[in-house]
Amino acid sequence: MARQRMSKAERSWIMYDVGNSALVMLATSVIPIYFNWLAGGQTLVAWSYAETVASLLIALLMPILGSVADMQGMKKKFIVGTVATGAVATVCLGIPVEPMAFLVIYVVSSVMLNTSCVFYDALLVDATTDERMDEVSSAGYAWGYIGSCVPFIACLLIVHNADALGLGLRLAMEIAFVITAAWWVTFTVPMLRNVEQTHYKPRESHAISKAFSGLRKTIPAIWGNKAIRYFLLAYFFYIDGVHTIIKLATSYGTNLGIDSTQLVLALLVTQFVAFPSAIAYGKLGRKVGTRKMIVVGIIGYTFITCFAALHLRTAADFWFLAIMVGLFQGGIQALSRSEFGKLCPKEHANEYFGFFDIFGKYAAILGTFIVGTMTALTGSGEIGIISIIVLFVVGLVLMLRVPAGNGEAASEAPAEEA
Repeated sequence: MARQRMSKAERSWIMYDVGNSALVMLATSVIPIYFNWLAGGQTLVAWSYAETVASLLIALLMPILGSVADMQGMKKKFIVGTVATGAVATVCLGIPVEPMAFLVIYVVSSVMLNTSCVFYDALLVDATTDERMDEVSSAGYAWGYIGSCVPFIACLLIVHNADALGLGLRLAMEIAFVITAAWWVTFTVPMLRNVEQTHYKPRESHAISKAFSGLRKTIPAIWGNKAIRYFLLAYFFYIDGVHTIIKLATSYGTNLGIDSTQLVLALLVTQFVAFPSAIAYGKLGRKVGTRKMIVVGIIGYTFITCFAALHLRTAADFWFLAIMVGLFQGGIQALSRSEFGKLCPKEHANEYFGFFDIFGKYAAILGTFIVGTMTALTGSGEIGIISIIVLFVVGLVLMLRVPAGNGEAASEAPAEEA
């Protein structure tokens, strides 16, 4: 059968991943190193807690905002609001000289970025069909990885050559933040123009009170669907380790004394490895099965965690770790997103993806909090990292218990079920 070409809506939806991934890349590589410079070293604990606060705020906000966003015409309005606020906060990251002020602005930027991504994820059900979700979701991550390299390389060249250009590190970082924010906004526009919200609830007055009322019906509906229940529980545990490794890899490598240039270049390689890997994951998910490929990703990340805790000592080790992360990172995230998109009722996608994000963000709270606390108590980053491996094991066990099928029981609106 001939391969179906991407529609304009699908391509435009993918473009947003290209836009927001630039900030994701900067936040997992250069920003922790810059914060380490501002704070004068030993920042793993502070950075872990900042990520914890950001994740907690997102998890608290998303169920209510998601329920409101499910109403007719609201998804894109929420995306506009979060992207605009997040871009301004990103530009403002270049202003502070005090570490605490920098962390506060970073938390705002991170909350806006990740909140916009929840609305974006929920828009997947409007941009494509169930049959094409694996391929489109994986393409989003893939092109996000490769697309983020363009502004990132530009920022890296400016920061690395700051003295030679007569800029100084602070001014170079200010320029990098402006470039990243502009890239994010630019690649948001095609999605806003070409993807329409085709699945929605009727718009009602007193939206917030209606959202709370809807949540009282949605929670039992989610818990009553065995496939969704076990999938979300499994996701909570395995995505914990994934997010923790993504967020803390650079800070952990810096604490080990690995040269910052080596850290950043290794993470750049991750993006190039992740591009074909995410595409391959999408194709294999369609042929072999989405859940089977998620299991492969969980096993891969278990190995990555063991290697990071027990063997990561040199720049060469970090390069190997970065390549391994590239092989599994985009695939496990993309297929988790598309699998949940198949399970949830389309007209309640934002509301359901709000809970999907709760499980992801509370997992991130747990992971970063464990690493920060165990490192602070023991003085050993290795113990902090190895302590999260049990979560991959629990996630794998729960994933294997997700019943076969595509969650037909969730296809009715929660309100109608009630």
